[in-house]
Amino acid sequence: MAEYDFIIIGAGSAGCVLADQLSASGRYKVLLLEAGGSDRRFMIRMPIGYGHSFWNPKVNWRFMTGPQEALAGRESYWPRGKVLGGSSSINAMVWVRGQDNDFEDWRAHGNPGWGPEDVAPHFEAIETFTRGAEPGRGTKGPVRVSDMARGVHPLSHDWLSAAEQAGFARTPDYNGENREGVSIYQISADKGQRSSSATAFLHPAMKRANLRVETHAFAHRLLIEEGRAVGVEYRQHGQMKTARARAEVVLAAGAVLSPVLLQHSGIGPGALLQAQGKTVLHHMPAVGENLQDHLGIDYLFRSRVPTLNSQLRPWLGRMMLGLRYVLRRDGPLSLSVNQAGGFVRSREGLSRVDQQLYFSPVSYSKPTPGKRRLTLPDPFPGFFIGVQPCRPESRGRIAIASPDPEAAPLIEPNYFSHPRDMEEMLDAVRLIRHISRQPAIARYIETEMAPGAALEDHDTEALIADIRARSGSVFHACGTCRMGPDDGANVVDHRLRLHGLRGLRVADASAFPNVTSGNINAPVIMLAHRAAQMILEDQG
Repeated sequence: MAEYDFIIIGAGSAGCVLADQLSASGRYKVLLLEAGGSDRRFMIRMPIGYGHSFWNPKVNWRFMTGPQEALAGRESYWPRGKVLGGSSSINAMVWVRGQDNDFEDWRAHGNPGWGPEDVAPHFEAIETFTRGAEPGRGTKGPVRVSDMARGVHPLSHDWLSAAEQAGFARTPDYNGENREGVSIYQISADKGQRSSSATAFLHPAMKRANLRVETHAFAHRLLIEEGRAVGVEYRQHGQMKTARARAEVVLAAGAVLSPVLLQHSGIGPGALLQAQGKTVLHHMPAVGENLQDHLGIDYLFRSRVPTLNSQLRPWLGRMMLGLRYVLRRDGPLSLSVNQAGGFVRSREGLSRVDQQLYFSPVSYSKPTPGKRRLTLPDPFPGFFIGVQPCRPESRGRIAIASPDPEAAPLIEPNYFSHPRDMEEMLDAVRLIRHISRQPAIARYIETEMAPGAALEDHDTEALIADIRARSGSVFHACGTCRMGPDDGANVVDHRLRLHGLRGLRVADASAFPNVTSGNINAPVIMLAHRAAQMILEDQG
């Protein structure tokens, strides 16, 4: 039986950071387990290739929720990275730190050391902002962060002008000192290559003799002895294996699989565990609860002028862009299709930003998973404006649905279960329309394809029906092993240690007390970086 100082479960956005930081001194022997395989794939390294990874079972868990009554009975598709780098290897790369009040709320939830001034040094440490030294931005970190201003489609700048005409200020850096306003988006990529947690942290660390990385290793359960986590049992290439940890087991399997692994290990709501034939080792009602996610919706427009559709749709156009990318590592294939957006207040009187906007100079009917690639747009010019309310109040749950550790879990987001969320979504869609009517962008709109001009702003019932029919996850699940005091409603303490068990931490998106305002990949990497510091401090 192999023995290590630290065992990290999950080589995703968080796990790669943990593996790098905990092995850096050479003092500790570290094992990193990943259920997926290598990230050395062209469609992962090429930024726009995430459209290919969207439904690829070789790199994606392809989770589905249960039918959602609030979404007209539809199931919601939840892609998650099953590969080194996790979701940072397959996401759309938009780099967002979040708003300061997000982390003020983390601290107010009973988590000292997680306020905005506490997390800022870690955000700086993990990034190199390629635009150069700017206030609050990192210049020596592993993740390469670029803005796309020089390469985006011209319509992206027109949309920004329209947002200004609608009353929203531009911000020079929404990750810097002024985070409110509209801007060209920054992405975790540079020189035509994705900068994932794997490329930034793990691959350099894999050269160290004290770090062992095992791929295709599916963790089945944690080993608990006398109130302490001492190891893990996992299946690899058809064989069951066991590894033991002298110091700690660190769970970084993500917001879906971290609570699932705890439950399969006998840690979670007692009634649920017993119903699935599990021995209850540690009754914790909060494991799998407090699930949060951003729900978004797109309005699609047919354009009077060429958009990326005109380049990406024709076979010859794709071939020329591909050749350009291979030879020069630039062009549309080197970017994200989410090119502009920002963080705004949808109406007067609000104390904080409540909406995140997206502008993409491409249009496609939302694909049935597996039927149509995101990289194959409509055969006519079009674009979309998307929006997501920043801080939803609805809470869901994740639970094991079978005694089999490899069976798909039950995912119940409970979208719109809090009435305020629908109110904010109504504000959101009216905001899209308000911006789309401004001269700077309206002159390019031939027609609104979805939901269509026949649906009027004042018809609240019709707007709600469209929201239920078309809105979907923006893939920002978090909160299922919430950080907070040991009051029965949280899973880990402010140092990410599991309440009531020794030698076990959870250091990924599942520990978020509340979802941050915007894309969550940067906050996940930040959290893992801070977690590694805490672990090393506690080891003395």
